[in-house]
Amino acid sequence: MYSPAYSALSAIGNTPFVQLRNIVPPQCADIFLKLEYLNPTGSYKDRMAQAIIEEAEQRGTLRPGMTVVECTAGSTGTALAFVCAVKGYRFRVISSDAFAKEKLQSMRALGADIQLVPSEGGRITPDLIPRMIGVASELAQHPENYWTHQFENRDAIEGYRKMGREILQQCPAGVNVFLAAVGTAGMLSGVSLELKQVSPGTQVIALEPAESPLLTQGVKGNHSIDGVGVGFIPPLLSAETYDEVRAVPEAQARETARLLAAREGIFAGTSTGLNVAAALYLGCQLGPGYTVVTVACDSGMKYLAGGLFDY
Repeated sequence: MYSPAYSALSAIGNTPFVQLRNIVPPQCADIFLKLEYLNPTGSYKDRMAQAIIEEAEQRGTLRPGMTVVECTAGSTGTALAFVCAVKGYRFRVISSDAFAKEKLQSMRALGADIQLVPSEGGRITPDLIPRMIGVASELAQHPENYWTHQFENRDAIEGYRKMGREILQQCPAGVNVFLAAVGTAGMLSGVSLELKQVSPGTQVIALEPAESPLLTQGVKGNHSIDGVGVGFIPPLLSAETYDEVRAVPEAQARETARLLAAREGIFAGTSTGLNVAAALYLGCQLGPGYTVVTVACDSGMKYLAGGLFDY
């Protein structure tokens, strides 16, 4: 018999790990997907939010009565709003009209105070995230505000290392390749550290939108995939945590997200489509006998108003 959890935070993590079967071509490697959209707010960002808040509490840099501040495309903000609601902190979020409306609504529902930075035609341009960071930096000057600083906060990596340990437990035969789209790079780095600690030969591949190939070509660009391709090289992305970078066209990411829903029953967003598109391509290159693992980042419920699932 299960006993009651102390709080809703206990629901973070220990997400399912499933093998894709219906969209995987013949003579392809085994493709596994970690269903992170089954965390409480529908994304893996819950892991990061809990880690950076609780580490700050332990250091004494975040104390009762203070306000938490962050700039976010939405999933981080929703996760932080959730953790702050449980723990009783006020939360001030800097976001933009470029991001999914559902994510903004979720943050408000969880008690966040939202300030929007206007975009250029609803697109994620190279200057958008830096402008949002600038607003958050100004708010952080107030002594009663705590800026979680997701792009540089290494506490996030510790939150994601647990995810890496879960993958190792759920895939005892071993992981040949792990790949994931890069936003803050905290998830890729945390999972990579755990996988490579057990098996240094595991290949870790960072992914980005082909429309903004900063990591692969040094070129910034515009795209509409929330939470990735942020317009600068994230400080948490270190050379020792990944082996290669690949770019995936946004159209392919969107088509794969729709295919996942229709053929696998996995209802996830555009960044998940990007991850799985790259996993399928690589799996076909490797062939049978290999194991490729990636992540379902967040729920498709966050994208219903944005046209991803309009047919």
